[in-house]
Amino acid sequence: MASSSKANLAEQDEGEEAEEIEHFNDFTLASSWERFISEIEATCRQWLADGPKRLLEKGAVHLDSSDNIYKVKSELKNAAKIYSMEYYFEISGKIADWNCTLHDLQLCFGVKEFLVISPQSASGVVLDAPEDTKLLSAVSIALANCSSLWPAFVPVHDPSRKAFIGIQNMGTIFTRRFEADRIGSQVPIKFMHLEGLYELFVSKFAYCMSDHSMHLFRVHLLMKLTYQTLPNDEDNYDDIQEADTESAKSETSPGCDNPNRKHWDDDCPWNEWYSAEDPVMGFDLVVTWSEKVVESSLEMAEMENASPHEAEKWILAPNLYPNLDSSKGDRIGFASQLHLLVNALEMSFEAPFIEDFVSVENPGSDNLESTMVIPPPTVLDRVLKDLFLEDPQLPDFAKDEHKSSRAIKGAPVESLFAQFCLHSLWFGNCNIRAISVLWIEFVREIRWHWEESQPLPKIPANGSIDLATCLINQKLQMLAICIGKKRELNEEFEDCIGTKDNASANMEEVNKVGDESSSFHAQSQAFDEKRDSLLTPEGFNGSKTVESKFSANAQDVHSADKSTLDSIRRGSAGPVGSMKLLKLCQSLHAPFTQSAPLMTEDMHEERLHAIETFGFSCNFSAQLERETLSSDMSAFKAANPGAVFEDFIRWYSPRDWENDESEAKGPSTDLTEGMNIDWPPQGRLSRRMSESGNFWRKIWDEAPILPASEQKPLLDPNREGEKILHYLETMQPHQLLEQMVCTAFRASADTLNQTNYGSLKEMDTKMDQLYLTMASTLRPLQVNLLSNTSDTIEDLQRLCVVFEHVEKLLILAASLHRRFRQVPRISEAIFSNYYNFYLPTMGIGLADVDTQKEFDMKLQLSQNERQVVSNMFTPPTANQSWRKVLSMGNHLNGHEPILREIIFSMHDNASDNHYASSSPRDYQQDTETYRMYTCGTSNDLRGLLSPLRMLAIECH
Repeated sequence: MASSSKANLAEQDEGEEAEEIEHFNDFTLASSWERFISEIEATCRQWLADGPKRLLEKGAVHLDSSDNIYKVKSELKNAAKIYSMEYYFEISGKIADWNCTLHDLQLCFGVKEFLVISPQSASGVVLDAPEDTKLLSAVSIALANCSSLWPAFVPVHDPSRKAFIGIQNMGTIFTRRFEADRIGSQVPIKFMHLEGLYELFVSKFAYCMSDHSMHLFRVHLLMKLTYQTLPNDEDNYDDIQEADTESAKSETSPGCDNPNRKHWDDDCPWNEWYSAEDPVMGFDLVVTWSEKVVESSLEMAEMENASPHEAEKWILAPNLYPNLDSSKGDRIGFASQLHLLVNALEMSFEAPFIEDFVSVENPGSDNLESTMVIPPPTVLDRVLKDLFLEDPQLPDFAKDEHKSSRAIKGAPVESLFAQFCLHSLWFGNCNIRAISVLWIEFVREIRWHWEESQPLPKIPANGSIDLATCLINQKLQMLAICIGKKRELNEEFEDCIGTKDNASANMEEVNKVGDESSSFHAQSQAFDEKRDSLLTPEGFNGSKTVESKFSANAQDVHSADKSTLDSIRRGSAGPVGSMKLLKLCQSLHAPFTQSAPLMTEDMHEERLHAIETFGFSCNFSAQLERETLSSDMSAFKAANPGAVFEDFIRWYSPRDWENDESEAKGPSTDLTEGMNIDWPPQGRLSRRMSESGNFWRKIWDEAPILPASEQKPLLDPNREGEKILHYLETMQPHQLLEQMVCTAFRASADTLNQTNYGSLKEMDTKMDQLYLTMASTLRPLQVNLLSNTSDTIEDLQRLCVVFEHVEKLLILAASLHRRFRQVPRISEAIFSNYYNFYLPTMGIGLADVDTQKEFDMKLQLSQNERQVVSNMFTPPTANQSWRKVLSMGNHLNGHEPILREIIFSMHDNASDNHYASSSPRDYQQDTETYRMYTCGTSNDLRGLLSPLRMLAIECH
């Protein structure tokens, strides 16, 4: 029992000792402030252990304002307050130049990585002076315990002042202190100039000197100036008002008034349809001087008068239009109007006739939106006048045409229908009602030109139809040809009427002629009767009989026969090589024939459909070509008197004549005796031509002997013209809109393709891709596969988005090219950089584009490029000079910098100062003991000082 009780007492003692160990209180961290320092130290040790790469894996946040800076964040609690501690670090090991994108504290104090600790409050700054000192001290102790050299900053005062205090342990006896503050208004005049800023910096370490200008201090200086071009609309309201006042006082003629300032894109191809906002708002020019050593304020005064051309570096930064890479629906261009046209196409299936969208009696008119307004008649008249304005010289339809443009079945951009489609984009708000009104008036105007036999403008009447274009354009081309034929017939008719009138007027004089004149007319009449008789078969046979009587000389007989035949030969284009007629030993002549009748695409499709239905045979093909075949046979008979059907086949369809190679080809023994002539030709008709009831032979037997000049034209202009007008007046709305969409996309792209943007390869690539995308997307519209439930509408809407992307890029390319024609490297570099920035957004909808990240680019200029950029800073006009008070130096063509940044620094050797006695021997080196960064303008100054103890100041 005693032993067991001793064992229990031992177990109780061990348990109490373990409990005491578990509840051990470290009295070295007794206060909350010490625990706060310990928490800061633990967080910093963790960040130091992880390093930048591990912190990235744990979710470090990238700063949008910088290219290479990340931060991590931790929350700390001290008593009732919560603080936020942020660690900022870079990935690359190289020291960033101040021309790069730096964090504000990096730029001000020259640090690379740093901590910022601030309270989690509405202001985000420490407003109590004892608190900020205590907070900075806690961070400094924690960093010293970690053996870290990170500088730490605490925001203080009012947030608008951007004030900081900071501290950094340099690892030696030195400690760097940081101070930053801002003067937001009423900047002292002396601080507007370099001399005053120099004296401010010197005053921080020259405590006992009252006149700093009389003493020499070796101060290191870096300076950067930023200039900005004037906005495009700088001379707007005031200048216009001044010009109007002077015009009213002088009472001069309107021709002497000062014209309004030209818009930037007045000479661009799209300016005929809309005026684009210049995507380039201006440029910032950053001029940087190399480091200099200044020993007096007089040198600073001289430097303030130095020209920017003496600077070491010029860096150009473009200022682009806000949200250029996004769309809020307020930008007007081809893409926005094409989107409205696609909406009109979608609505076109709601009515069978175009007039239904115009008539108020249409039952479905209530479904039309109230916004679908129709422009007033004055606008309609102006559009029609522009469309049908007669131009004495036809435009070059193939000029500046893209190589892939014809893959889109539309119409050339300069053609009548393409111009109609482009006008439709801007007529009203491109709704279905406005398009219907314009189309009805357009067709009515075309009918007037037809009835009055007036040529259609913007359509070549060259006798050909381009089947690669849309059907409406083909119809208009054929109508133009019909109008030309109709005009020719009318002129011939008027000439005939005029000839008859002249003949009847001269009858009286003819009757008064004497017997000698009567006998002369009798002889002429007899000669005409004899000549006409030779045209008949009987006359021909008679001449042949007479010729056979002359057998003395075969050559003379052959010559006489040829002379007689040539006298009755009509419509011959010349002999066909050495071919001879079968029945006569005469050369076979090719006749002048009428051109084949012109056909549009739908007419060709009808013929192909007929062939597919009835099958292809010799007789059926002859029936389809009956009029043309009969015309050619008549012309052949007139050009070859005495020819037979076999002769026509040998000339017209050689594959249907089979030569007999086995038979001997000896010379003839009658008329050809004594001559080495291979006649008659040996051979036979093909099997299909030899069949009984052959339709070709039937047409041959019925064909009259008439040259092409005396035949009835194969193309009846009156009949074909009325058929075309009927097609235009009765076509369904969706058929019209389908062709309009194809033509509008092609014409819009062709218009933009005429833009001069230099040799930008990226832009050439995007234009090529745009045409290929349009060709593939618009293909269902070209083959009539579209329906109101088709997915093609969505594809067309996506095509509008792609078109808008390319349109924006092209306008930017044009704007850059016109500014830097003499130095194309600048425009190419800026556009290439923006293209790579904008490219990720081009495959998605504009609504999904992330517009938070802004385009930021800086391009260093060479010496030969500086003058071109300098010329962009045009000297201010008299009206601009009084508006701006130039209070800073370093003017560039009369422009003062919008921002001036200066870094002053003082370097000392530790062995030459009062720290030398206690400084380690290995630290006897040149040390930056004072540093001051100032930035701002004449109205705003910010200064930042970092003495060793170090300072910083900013002026705006």
